[in-house]
Formats: sequence, C-alpha cells, structure tokens
Amino acid sequence: MVDELERLESAARDFDLSADPDFVDPARLAAVIDRLQGALCKVVERARRRGDQLANGHYSAVSFVMSTCNLSQGPASDRLCVGKHLESMPKVAGALSDGEIGYQSVSVICHLREKLGKHAELLDEEEWIRYARENSIKSLGQLSDHMRYVIDPDGFDKDTEENYEERFLHISEMKGMYHLDGVIDPEGGAALKSAVDALAKRLGQDDVRTSKQRRADALTEIVYHAMEAGTLPRRNGARPHITVTTTLEGLKGELGAAASELQTGTPVSSKTVQRLACDGTLCRVLKADSVVVDVGRATRSASPAQWRALKARHQTCSGPGCDRPVNWTSPHHIEFWSHGGPSDLTNLLPLCYYHHRLVHEGGWQVVKAGEGVKFIPPDRVIARRNRGPGMRWAA
Repeated sequence: MVDELERLESAARDFDLSADPDFVDPARLAAVIDRLQGALCKVVERARRRGDQLANGHYSAVSFVMSTCNLSQGPASDRLCVGKHLESMPKVAGALSDGEIGYQSVSVICHLREKLGKHAELLDEEEWIRYARENSIKSLGQLSDHMRYVIDPDGFDKDTEENYEERFLHISEMKGMYHLDGVIDPEGGAALKSAVDALAKRLGQDDVRTSKQRRADALTEIVYHAMEAGTLPRRNGARPHITVTTTLEGLKGELGAAASELQTGTPVSSKTVQRLACDGTLCRVLKADSVVVDVGRATRSASPAQWRALKARHQTCSGPGCDRPVNWTSPHHIEFWSHGGPSDLTNLLPLCYYHHRLVHEGGWQVVKAGEGVKFIPPDRVIARRNRGPGMRWAA
C-alpha cells in the first residue's frame, strides 16, 4: 500500500496543467478527486477503529482527523461519517469509484443512513444512487429530509429543535459600516427572505444597484418601516429610533463644521443628516462651555397632518419608475428643510428609502418644472446659473 501511495503522489506531482496545453475535462478531474475523497474516508475510519486517536493523544477521532488531515471540525466529522457507512453500502461505494455519483452525493446518503439509526436498512442503495444521478445536491438533501421525516418523525423533530437552538444574530460595527452574521431557523429565514425579496426588485430603469445591494437596502427599509409603524415595544418610554447629534452648521453642511454623530459616536455626513431631517423629530439643545443650558420642545420637520395630506395626493414614491407604495416612503423637501425649505405640500414629495438617498447622498437633483418635478442624475446636473424661469432647484 505504501508503494501505491507513492505512485499516487508521483502522479499528482506530474499532473501539471501549465505544461499540458490540452483540454482537461473538469468532470473527469472532479470524479478522480471524489474517488480519492472516498478512499480518505475509509482510511480515517479504519484509523478510528484501530484507536489511532488515543495512541496520538487526541480526545476524539474528530480531533485526530482535524489534526492529521488539516481539516476543520465539520469536514473532519463528515469524513468519519462517510467512512463509517461507505463500507456498509458497497453499491454506493462502487458508484463513487466508477464516477457515477460525486462525493457530496455520497455524503448526503451516508449522513441519512447515520440519522436513520436502527432504520438504516430501509435505505435502498440502488434507489439513492438513482436519486443522486438525477438530482442536484440541494434536491438530494431535501429528499433525504423527507425520507427521515417519514421513517423517523420523532428523530426529525428532535433534530429540528436541536438546530433551532443554534440560531444567533450578531451585529457589529466595522470600519464605519455594520456587519451582520447569523443563522436563522427555516421558518424565520423563509419569512425574512420573503419580506426582503418583496422589496429587492429594481426600482425603475435607472436603478443600477446589484442584487446584493438591493437586498441590503430592502432590509433597511423593513427596519425603518417597523419603527415608523409604532408597533415595536418602547424602551425607556420611547419608540425605537436612531439619534443624530449635530450643530446648525453641521446640518447646513457648512465648511469646517464638526461632524454629526450617531448615538454610537460614529460620524455621519451632512448629506445623511439632511436626509434624516426631512422627516425627523428635532429637539433644540443649547450649550454653553459644553454645559446644556436649554432644551427646546421636540418637533417634526413635517407634521403628521402634512404627511397625511401628502399621502392623500400620492399613491407611490415619486422617484422615476418607482412603484413603492406611499406608506413605504417618507416626505422629502424639494428645497431642503435644512436650508430653509418650507414644510408645505408644494415643497414635499414622497420618496422611498432608495430614491431619498439618491437625492441627498447620491448627487441627484429634483427640480420643479411646471406642475411637476424632474429628477436629474449626477452626470446630467445643470449648473445653478443656467436655471430657467419657473424652475426651482433643490438646495
């Protein structure tokens, strides 16, 4: 066997793609690699039965395989599981060796046999080889779950609850952005995906966001909508909200003004502050030598009555080609509120999160043109001095 391994090592070294201009069939190459993966599984399982993990000072066979084969915990456990069941399924092993099915398919079948436990003999090898040939890995996994449920519903339920306990969501700040990492149960994940997909389509022909960016924006929209609905539990007597601390100079975006900050201390641009001020609740706080000397009453830049009137006049977002319902928009001041624009209906437009951000941070301009408005993208912005009669630029 040592000579066989040496020949295999020599063949692998001689397999130099850079020196061989001929086409290499990736399917054949994958089949060879899969066959070797199957052999590795048998080798580590035999080592486990010999007790090599104990002889080498490891507390478990998984730890031994992780160390010996330079694998992480999941793949190491997988190799042991496949090795354990592959020798009990000669037809499946033969299909892998002949290149009929791949290693991942074999892994699905072996893990199913492991889960079936005392019912393992009910697994029909020929039937599952056929399934593996005819289905993708994802579909094969779903077939495996269905068989497990039919044969061992109690075990399926137990696994479901164990998986549910693995759920988590981690939100961390990183380089001025937020990083999300998490695992959600099937029901919750399906609900989240359905909600995000409903808001992640393109909004007009000028929407050049990638699908990933649209999903990120959709999640943000869902969060804002939930906060605006007023149905979330209050904390310390207040509705969930974001707080921005700024100065009058910062709100106007004047040169040299100190950066505005979120409640976490993260600086935000004046353009973002101006967008938030379009439909924000603002509170005046006067300081003298960093000491608060007066706090004014909180007021909204657009009153609830004005917002209701705006929604009565519009059915959707006013962005070009956008069909986002008006209840999913916020009022935008055509002449920015932070620059003195009035909060009356002639100066307000309903814009969804995406188009509202385009106007403030994305460089787009909104101009009044007769009874309507025009949206001007950054590459076609018209200088102020060329403003025509009857047209008023957003600040």
